[in-house]
Amino acid sequence: MNAQLLQRLQAADLRELRSEWEQRYGAAPPLRSPDLLRRLLVWRIQVAEQGGLDRVTRRLLTGGAAGPETLLSEGTVITREWKGVRHDVEVADGGFIYRGERWKSLSEVARTITGTRWNGPRFFGLREAA
Repeated sequence: MNAQLLQRLQAADLRELRSEWEQRYGAAPPLRSPDLLRRLLVWRIQVAEQGGLDRVTRRLLTGGAAGPETLLSEGTVITREWKGVRHDVEVADGGFIYRGERWKSLSEVARTITGTRWNGPRFFGLREAA
């Protein structure tokens, strides 16, 4: 975001901020706080220019799991040998791919492999045993 725009928004009153919002995004939110509207406007502009939150932060904010598996990048392959058979799981957007099938969690994959309930991150060596 350029410095001139930031200075202009910093000096703007509520009416000017609403006008800026409406020009960019349509109807302005019904806020009465210029500070809050300014922060929301700057955030939206930054997201449009630079992108939003990363996957881990989004999951934390929405109450999703924030275990070690959320820190793995898409495309990462996790490998585990179980009873002499190698099992490869690929990290995908919003889940995992195991043998061509999409899974929501590593625990579901571990349960499929072993036939019993497992903590998925622990089974794949991403978390220490309690």
